[in-house]
Amino acid sequence: MTINVQATGIDMTDAINSYAREKMEGLKKFFDNIQKIDIDVGMKSQHHQKGKVFFAEANIHVPGSIVRVSKEAEDLYKAIDKVKDHLKVELDELKGKMRKVDKQAARNNKGYEL
Repeated sequence: MTINVQATGIDMTDAINSYAREKMEGLKKFFDNIQKIDIDVGMKSQHHQKGKVFFAEANIHVPGSIVRVSKEAEDLYKAIDKVKDHLKVELDELKGKMRKVDKQAARNNKGYEL
């Protein structure tokens, strides 16, 4: 699994890079066959009425599909945490769909009727 971290509108520090990588590494527990993760962190605009608004956006490449999540928060680390939490849910749903298809294929091979 390769993890690419990119910064937009901010300077990439070692702390941000290592934090994002650490959080994305934790997703291995929820889905076995993750091929590549692209994560983009930063600020879309320097001028916002509510102060600084940071974003984190992740694209996860798994066999047969790409899972994409984007979140915003007032703190960059909170945005990364939100993305990780939402990705856990998305990967869980994807795993459930894949298992359902596998079970259906096994039933069809055995000749069972529903």
